[in-house]
Amino acid sequence: MPRRTATMLASTLMLIALLCAGVLIPVPYAEMSPGPTVNTLGEHDGEPVLDIKGRETHPTTGHLNMTTVRVTGADYRMNLLEAVYGWLSRDAVVPHSTLYPEGQTAEQADQENAEEFSQSQESAKVAALEEMGEEVASRVVVGSVVEDSPSQGKLHAGDVIKSVDGTRVEEPGDVAKLVTKHEPGEPVDFSVVPAKKAAAAEKAREPEPKATETVTVTTKEAPDDGRAIVGIEAATDHTFPFEIDIRLADVGGPSAGLMFALGIVDKLTPGPLTGGKFVAGTGTIDEEGKVGPIGGIQMKTVGAREKGAEFFLTPADNCATATKNLPDGLTLVKVEQMSDALASVKKIAKGDTSGLPECAKG
Repeated sequence: MPRRTATMLASTLMLIALLCAGVLIPVPYAEMSPGPTVNTLGEHDGEPVLDIKGRETHPTTGHLNMTTVRVTGADYRMNLLEAVYGWLSRDAVVPHSTLYPEGQTAEQADQENAEEFSQSQESAKVAALEEMGEEVASRVVVGSVVEDSPSQGKLHAGDVIKSVDGTRVEEPGDVAKLVTKHEPGEPVDFSVVPAKKAAAAEKAREPEPKATETVTVTTKEAPDDGRAIVGIEAATDHTFPFEIDIRLADVGGPSAGLMFALGIVDKLTPGPLTGGKFVAGTGTIDEEGKVGPIGGIQMKTVGAREKGAEFFLTPADNCATATKNLPDGLTLVKVEQMSDALASVKKIAKGDTSGLPECAKG
């Protein structure tokens, strides 16, 4: 066999071997890419994203788009070739543990994302209504019950906790403080409104039932520090003056909170908030209206610009990262509070963009 032919054959076989290795060798990475963006003022899958009943709403125009990141699943194992392709493309290849902590299953990751998304909706409603001067009532509830704990079968998620051992509770942290005053093995008396009764009253827009039930739970010793526990996690629930339903399936995490809150305000106030402009954004929001940072900001700016966004509301703590590889034609507007975001969107609506608090380029 001629030397040139042998060399070419050897090179071809080596290339095939490398390609096979690239396909077969798993690497500890995950991939992030731009995901869908959804206009909170519009519809998704034929239904309004924000469905408000019991209060007058107003016509809206323009866009207030929430943005997402598409990620590989917790159980997906990327191979070497996919990782190299991701590094060379616009997508982000990150250590698997960045998205999924060690030992977390796919089901646990999905559950966590769903819970964060649900909480973000609740916080968005509170922040929006309080920004508008609406009063939102809150109450302490059983957030979850630990399996095989003393409370299982006695207390249930959604039960409204009025008092513990006769002492009224005002905050979720009050419950743990009162329970840990006991020694393990001692009984604790909870005065509660059962979840079904509380939910029925809220649905009918009636006052919460005054008749409470006393539930006695015997504490047990916590395995880590020996304190008395009953196996529940207390949480805050809210009673809204009218119905606000956020309909958006197949989305997880807390990062849409800011855009949901802005969409609610726009629908409840006369005149289009955006003035017909295309504004997108991201950010967590708490009940006081504070906007927090999120992950995957560069993927979200790309997805927003591809959809047509001209302005992107950016949590202040994400500005430094967001300015890197910024898509042309997209202005990053820095926000720290719900009030900041509202003020900036109103300026955009008027075309008064010279004074916008833009993210400084690094």
